[in-house]
Amino acid sequence: MVQEAETAVEIETDQKDKKMKKIFKLTDEKKHEDRVLEAVKNDIRKYVKREKKKKLADAKMTYWDFDCKVGASPENAEVVEFDALIKALDAVKATGAKECYVEILAKVVNKPLKEEVINEEGEA
Repeated sequence: MVQEAETAVEIETDQKDKKMKKIFKLTDEKKHEDRVLEAVKNDIRKYVKREKKKKLADAKMTYWDFDCKVGASPENAEVVEFDALIKALDAVKATGAKECYVEILAKVVNKPLKEEVINEEGEA
């Protein structure tokens, strides 16, 4: 009974943080290495899609952004832009690593104001 409660607390904490931390295996005896890498990329894309579907308090002024870390292990993981995440996975695979550490943190960011809106407010 106590173990179940501790597990539930960990799940709630992970949901509050909106963070995915995983160590993916890049090799599998039964699958080709390229298919395993594609499965990892698919898992990441599914996670991002699921996070983007979550409602924002002010959808007109905010959007979801992601802080990412990728590396062969958690100790040597490097911070990368979300757009460069897939290329970073390919680079880790090219080094010959057997597993890959991926951390993605979802955060709410304010949209930048457009220049036209700023100009109109300045003239009025």
